[in-house]
Amino acid sequence: MGSGSSTYRPKCIYLDIDGRIQKVIFSKYCNSRDIVDLFCIATGLPSTPYKVRPVATGQLSDTKYISYLTFFPRVFNINELKTEVANHLAMLEKKVELEGLKVVEIEKCKSDIKKMREEMAARSTRTSCPCKYSFLDENKKLTPRRDVPSYPKYMLSQETIEALRKPTFDVWLWEPNEMLSCLEHMYHDLGLVKDFNINPITLKRWLLCIHDNYRNNPFHNFRHCFCVTQMMYSMISLSICISINARTELAVRYNDISPLENHHCAVAFQIITQPECNIFSNVTQEQFKRIRQGIITLILATDMARHAEILDSFKEKMDNFDYSNEEHVTCLKMVLIKCCDTSNEVRPMEVAEPWVDCLLEEYFMQSDREKSEGLPVAPFMDRDKVTKPTAQIGFLKFVLIPMFETVTKLFPEVDEVMLQPLWESRDRYEELKQLDDAMKEASYTYAELGDIFQSNIKFAQKFSE
Repeated sequence: MGSGSSTYRPKCIYLDIDGRIQKVIFSKYCNSRDIVDLFCIATGLPSTPYKVRPVATGQLSDTKYISYLTFFPRVFNINELKTEVANHLAMLEKKVELEGLKVVEIEKCKSDIKKMREEMAARSTRTSCPCKYSFLDENKKLTPRRDVPSYPKYMLSQETIEALRKPTFDVWLWEPNEMLSCLEHMYHDLGLVKDFNINPITLKRWLLCIHDNYRNNPFHNFRHCFCVTQMMYSMISLSICISINARTELAVRYNDISPLENHHCAVAFQIITQPECNIFSNVTQEQFKRIRQGIITLILATDMARHAEILDSFKEKMDNFDYSNEEHVTCLKMVLIKCCDTSNEVRPMEVAEPWVDCLLEEYFMQSDREKSEGLPVAPFMDRDKVTKPTAQIGFLKFVLIPMFETVTKLFPEVDEVMLQPLWESRDRYEELKQLDDAMKEASYTYAELGDIFQSNIKFAQKFSE
């Protein structure tokens, strides 16, 4: 027995670990746990997964070689280990996200309290407009949030995603953070993130900074911005813009017209100049130049002072519209952005009508200030001359319907989902106007009868004397 024991030789295995030969020695008394520990020490697992392969036969003599390429993962349960680590990381990320959301909510509450105080100081009474508003500082800072998540991420349901593609989408049902998530989805769904190589975190900051720099006006606010974007998204979903060449070179007119629109351009590019918000940081200088020109052209096209000019130019090109002609394509883009900018009446009545209240309130606020300062007032902004039916009938008959009818000639699919609702809205407001006229006439009749009655009383009193 002594001689048998003295001739026993420990077993050894040579491992090739990233080009480094590691010798593992174990005796017949080692159990499976001991062998696992030895292999862990040799390979550095579990913290660093090494690629293990057998040493070529004959490279080392008097050794036993085993193919560990398939055996090794089974011994150490590497796949299970990876899954466990991934799950643990996911739990940690979720915890960090939840903690970050608490910070976001606290900041949002502080911001809401500040806005409420400003609103209370600015106005003692509220209007029937469904939007909150206040008069904010003109020099509002362009400050993106960097130390907290951009905004809580809402997981959009399939039902919401489908509704988002339709003009009937109810924009009043969504909070700002939800609208931001919807906008983020649109950027991804349209392929903009991929095509322009946009960092998803930068996209979040860009959208949030755009939101934060909108003033809380009754009408021209962030919700209106979302409406315009969502309507364009729905038009694209109707295959309207698929054939438009996004790389067309656009001509831009820089002059003293369209002051508000030029201001919007300036703010947009001020935000882009901030590295943490620059969604175009990965495009070439020449590409950015074309993008910038396109953005300026389309923003300036929303100035209603240029409505007739743009629509007449588009009508001239309709009979022989050519997608390879950059002037034709530019004109089409300008008309489409105008359609989206003024598209509230395309939506269902319960969604569209509150926007009319908001717009009229914004007009009346401006005209009231102009009156108090002795300035001339535009008739369509004067609360003493304008009613909801009269304002909408003219806008529908002379602006919206002719513009959408022209677009329908190029894209027939617009007819049912966008043009038909405009006709129905026109008819509804005409009925309301007839009702208003009838009530005014009745009030005049009652007033006349009252005057006659008073005259008869005076006559009777005089006669009795």
